[in-house]
Amino acid sequence: MIELLNQELVLSGKIDFINAESVYRQGLNLIQAHAQFPLVVNLAQLEQGSTLALAVLVQWLRKTPNAQSLQFKAVPEKMLKIIQACHLQDDLQLLA
Repeated sequence: MIELLNQELVLSGKIDFINAESVYRQGLNLIQAHAQFPLVVNLAQLEQGSTLALAVLVQWLRKTPNAQSLQFKAVPEKMLKIIQACHLQDDLQLLA
């Protein structure tokens, strides 16, 4: 579901109400153990970009040393639309 590969935090599968807390905690542990920032969060294998998944990402960002500590890669189209609707595109560092 979440692992550190090639200096990227890779999310796979689906984040839902059943596993959101677990995904958050696992990711936070990996982020806090990581020494170099920014850290790329790769979402290419995420099954769907929901508001719940976005909430997990934003909570991780709040726990990092600064606002540019996480960079988001391969953001799903649905999540991009949610980010734009919430006017978060300036708060999240999105990679092409």
